Amino acid sequence: MPHPSKSTQPRAAQKRIPQPTAPATADRLELMQTFIRIVDAGSLSSAAAQLGTTQPTVSRRLQALERSLGLRLLQRSTHAMKLTEDGARCYERAKELLANWEMFEADLRGASDEPEGTLRVVVPHAFGQQLLVEPLTEYLNRYARVSVEWLLHDRAVDFIAHGIDCAIHVGEVHDPSVVAIRVAEVPRIVAAAPSVLAGVPVPTHPDELARLPWLSLRTFYRNEIALTHVATGEVQPISFQPRMSTDSLYALRSAAVKGLGVCVGSSWVLHEDIVRGRLLHLVPRWRASPLPMYLLYPYARFHPARLRRFVELMREKIPEALAVATHGG
Repeated sequence: MPHPSKSTQPRAAQKRIPQPTAPATADRLELMQTFIRIVDAGSLSSAAAQLGTTQPTVSRRLQALERSLGLRLLQRSTHAMKLTEDGARCYERAKELLANWEMFEADLRGASDEPEGTLRVVVPHAFGQQLLVEPLTEYLNRYARVSVEWLLHDRAVDFIAHGIDCAIHVGEVHDPSVVAIRVAEVPRIVAAAPSVLAGVPVPTHPDELARLPWLSLRTFYRNEIALTHVATGEVQPISFQPRMSTDSLYALRSAAVKGLGVCVGSSWVLHEDIVRGRLLHLVPRWRASPLPMYLLYPYARFHPARLRRFVELMREKIPEALAVATHGG
């Protein structure tokens, strides 16, 4: 594009693009959806990955939208991309238009509209591999026109950049931009393999745990943790230098079973190993504070039926799955 100082054309003429025959309305909606995804994702390649298509296809859709509007929406260079002034206005109006269109469709179909499309959900590794597969199966069996991308991440979720519809999150939530529905609490207990206690009396008080080797789950504790007496509410902190630290709940359990140290973990993960004798439940009258579990999704004027039904079902089924896994059944 020529430098503005060297151009003799009026501003309006500089930004106009030759306009061919306008595409059909359905095509325009798809073009606007692609444009919104490009802006949200931050690049053509990221948008293409999220849409399950190629970068050239995304680029062609963007160019087609620009031609149909007769406006330049994005300024692109080798290393950067940013919205033009017209592009910023188009982005806000396009989001509003598409939301209104979805509400229009939902109103026509009625409140009992059948969920359809793809739902992208982020779930913590351990929960997503084991505990929540049963509720997920029930959801998919109930809604045959929905598919789910079940993504296992333990890190914070960027809903917009990664095109995520919903996240199941363990731990406190500090992001004011999302809807956070508390669905359960995850009990945590202290456990270790019998070999860790070889030649040592079985601890009856948290003070006696500090002298043993420890493992830490970096996501929730590193070199100290507080235990609370289940009857009296007395709180006892413990400090230690872990022999191993990890961000994986399954790795923590495996290391504990191998006898590398004491761990504090979700009781549902440790339950079977305790029943089989591979782990001992230490100081059973003391617990680490339970971890809150949330369903998270971005605020919006309209949420598709596939997300609404998923949230409804998970609010019901997650507490049931936790209870069964923790106590057996």
